[in-house]
Amino acid sequence: MVRTAIAFIASFVLMVLETFIVMKIKNVGGVDFGSIQNFVGVWAMNFFLVFAITTDIKLWLQEKMEDLDTQRID
Repeated sequence: MVRTAIAFIASFVLMVLETFIVMKIKNVGGVDFGSIQNFVGVWAMNFFLVFAITTDIKLWLQEKMEDLDTQRID
């Protein structure tokens, strides 16, 4: 649930950053996504990217904690 919330918020932040980068490179005042479908498509790609990264971090942290618990027992 937390990963989903983080991915939801971070995907919009990432979209804003991507838009600013495109605006600077192309030297324009704004970016037109064309339609809501294109906007949702870009948001969905960013969402799943951030969700995958947060899932990987979660699994890494779980493995790290298990290693620490194993070391304490030994």
